[in-house]
Amino acid sequence: MSYTYDRIIDAPFDDVDARVRKALSDHGFGVLTEIDVKSTLKTKIDAEIDAYRILGACNPGMAYEAIQAEPRVGALLPCNVILRAVTGGVEVSAIDPVASMQAVGNAALDAIAADVRDMLIKAVKAA
Repeated sequence: MSYTYDRIIDAPFDDVDARVRKALSDHGFGVLTEIDVKSTLKTKIDAEIDAYRILGACNPGMAYEAIQAEPRVGALLPCNVILRAVTGGVEVSAIDPVASMQAVGNAALDAIAADVRDMLIKAVKAA
């Protein structure tokens, strides 16, 4: 089982970033966190990598449901969406919440994760 849903978009990195943020917003997600991995690695260990950004996406209603079903699920939140420069454009990868929640073993959480997965796939496709 794959743990991400992926798509390559042939456009400049910052354009894809804006498209992904809009698509996430249009599908009920906000971006809570952002990590510019390229910049961080350059600053911390002087390593050079291609553009790589992690967006921590959250749908508040679904997060609330997940926390009600499994109080410690916050350790697995938010849903990360990765943007990384690749040959041919920018790869957008969204976590598959179903795959990440398998270890928890909570049927109610599994159902919520399936709904969130569907929402994330729609957002990535719309970007």
